[in-house]
Amino acid sequence: MAAKKTIVLKQTKSAIRRVEQQAATLRGLGFRRVGHTVEVEDTPMTRGMIRTVAHMIEIVEERG
Repeated sequence: MAAKKTIVLKQTKSAIRRVEQQAATLRGLGFRRVGHTVEVEDTPMTRGMIRTVAHMIEIVEERG
């Protein structure tokens, strides 16, 4: 069975004074604070979430 593809993300900007939907998307991706790094599974759903908050995060690397 093939390994699942994952994406490593880093939060670069704060969710303070942002639309509540964007703050909720950051929490949904697993972020807790600026500078926090998370690894998420590469699916169409997470790609959409990344697109929603692309101005507040950066993609560190793609694995798999």
